This record gives sequence, C-alpha cells and structure tokens, in this order.
Amino acid sequence: MPGLFITLEGPEGAGKTLQAERLADALKADGHPVRLTREPGGTRLGEQIRSIVLAATQGGGAIEPVADALLFNAARAQLVAEVIRPALAAGEIVICARFADSTLAYQGYGAGVPLEELKAVEEAATGGLVPDLTILLDVPPEIGLARKADASRNRFEAAFDLEFHRRVRDGFLDLARQQPERWRVIDATRDADAVFDDVRGATTELA
Repeated sequence: MPGLFITLEGPEGAGKTLQAERLADALKADGHPVRLTREPGGTRLGEQIRSIVLAATQGGGAIEPVADALLFNAARAQLVAEVIRPALAAGEIVICARFADSTLAYQGYGAGVPLEELKAVEEAATGGLVPDLTILLDVPPEIGLARKADASRNRFEAAFDLEFHRRVRDGFLDLARQQPERWRVIDATRDADAVFDDVRGATTELA
C-alpha cells in the first residue's frame, strides 16, 4: 500500500493519546495527509465496543480474557476495513493509538491467553496488516497508573492489580525485542515535550 501505518503502544498512563495527536499535527504541518484514529474505537461499532470493554464497572461481573480479546478484535476488524486500509490505499499516514500488539500484551502476557491463539484471531481481524512502525512509550506501571485520577480510570486501570500491569509492560518490551526493525522504545517517564522529540525523531526516516 502507498500509505504508512504508525502505531503507538504502551502501558496505562504512557501518554499514547497525547503523543499520537502531537505526531499527527506535526506530520500535517509538514504537508503529509494524516488519518488519526484509536483502538478500540475509530468507527461507530468500535466506539460502542469501547464503551463496553473500558467501562470501569461491569455490574459486578468480570469479562473473561478471551471475550476481551474477541471484543477488541471485533472493533479492530471494523477499523481496519472501514478506516485504516482505505486511508493507506489513498496514500495517507495512519496513526493509531493502540493496535493488535495491545491485545498480545494485555490478554496474552497480562491475562495468560496463549499468544498463538491471539495471533490467529488477530490475523483474521486484520487480514495480516502489520504497522510499518510501532512506537512503544515505556513507563513503569507504578508511574503510569499514578498519572490517572481514580475517577477517570478505565476498567483495566481500576480492576487489575499491579502485577498484571507489570506483566503487560514486560510483554510490550518482549514484543519489541522480537521485532526491533519495527519497534522503537521511548522512555515515557519524562516530560511530554522530551518524549515527543523522540517520537518525532523515530518517524523522520519514514515521513
């Protein structure tokens, strides 16, 4: 495809939304056509699924990790078909806050669903679409979680213990080690401007 697909990943509180927005603005200012989106979300169906999987309260019942993975991939399939592939075909730079690697990190490394099972579902949802560049905003969970006020925490921030979030972070770092040609790891414990300098720097070789 003539376009470029960039994803931002990381644990809770890493600043993915802010950095994705800043990157989109910078690339637009440089004259590039940019499509900014997020996971889960980005489509009507995706936003409806987002309201389910991220809701802080679930009526007292937990969502099974496999059900979580299937819901995230349902939103992903719609986003790929409706937004990402058409934008890439039109030559746009697509920037997405979270993508399939988040499901591997959270439901795989974090919750224990076998990675091969998750990858099979991912393949069906994405049709094999892989980002050209994935930026990992790395932050220890103790720091990331502390950035969120209790009232604004989503289900993963509020209902999962610190050990879960440590496994998620370790999972992201393991995925980055496995594919160093695609991933760029950035220290997200610093102030937002310093982080963005590295985010923009990671994209200069591509756009």
